[in-house]
Amino acid sequence: CSNPRFKFKALELNRKLLEGAEHLKKPAVKEPTVPEGFELQIEKRLQERQISKKSEEEERPHTFKSQPLPKRILEGVVGVPERKVLHPTVPESPAFALKKRVRVDRKVEEVKQPSPIKPPPVPHFGLPFQPRLPEHHHVEVCPFSFDERERERRAMKEKRLEEKRNEEVPQFKAQPLPDFESVLLPEKKKLEATKPEPFRLLLDERGSVKNSRWEQMVKEEQKQQEEAATFKARPNTVTHKEPFLPKKPERAAAAVENFELSTERRARERQEYERLVSEKEALSELMEEEQRREEEQQQKEEITRLRQEQVHKAQPVKHYKPVLVKKSDVPLTVPHTPKFSDRFRL
Repeated sequence: CSNPRFKFKALELNRKLLEGAEHLKKPAVKEPTVPEGFELQIEKRLQERQISKKSEEEERPHTFKSQPLPKRILEGVVGVPERKVLHPTVPESPAFALKKRVRVDRKVEEVKQPSPIKPPPVPHFGLPFQPRLPEHHHVEVCPFSFDERERERRAMKEKRLEEKRNEEVPQFKAQPLPDFESVLLPEKKKLEATKPEPFRLLLDERGSVKNSRWEQMVKEEQKQQEEAATFKARPNTVTHKEPFLPKKPERAAAAVENFELSTERRARERQEYERLVSEKEALSELMEEEQRREEEQQQKEEITRLRQEQVHKAQPVKHYKPVLVKKSDVPLTVPHTPKFSDRFRL
């Protein structure tokens, strides 16, 4: 390498390294690993169980020793709770008649049957249409009052209270105790065999209703056809009417107004459009001409500038500060051999 900074200079070999290699320290020899068994709780339990079994076998056989008889059993009943004495039931008259108590009759809701759906009759094209006029129902206003109903209710209430007063008070009679020695079971009820019955399907009911409606509709159509077939002459009313007289229309005379054709309107619009287009074209031509003149002027100015720049002018010689080379004061790097092991260290 031509650069003196990157030159390598080897150091002399240290002779102590070769002399000390013979007296190296031997590493200490460790004893081999002695395996030890696991101390499990289940093994301890098994050992304790075996020891306890051996100690029980070595013991003497068990001798039976009876306990003394408790004297309380001979004196009376022990372990059964005492029977509670129940007092007889005191009967009380039910309070049927109270001032605040008023009987309210329940209203029975009547279930309304669904009205049958009747199809509209088939129109007969031979008869003229006769609309049905709505019937006028007149509502009759009647006076009403609740006095009579209140009097009847009070009379019925007094009658019931009088009947309750005249009735005898029922006397209480206790039922005899059941006989616990003999057990009487209820008789077993014999169920009758199931009798098969035909099904009542809604489909059959709807079919019967539909058939009845269809028969009724057919009968009504036949009746209408029979009525239409009978000829009935209408009375002559034309001879008794006044003759037809035409009437003149009550209109004002038509006023003539000026009109404008669409062709004239379109021609006028076309002329206006062409005028606007011609103005736009003239304006665009003027703008293009102005732009072209500006570009020519810019080109002329650019040519004159380039001509002026092309003229050669000599530059003066520059005088720089002289360079002084000084010797470096930095000491050289002293290399050392790396020591990665502790065995060769002194």
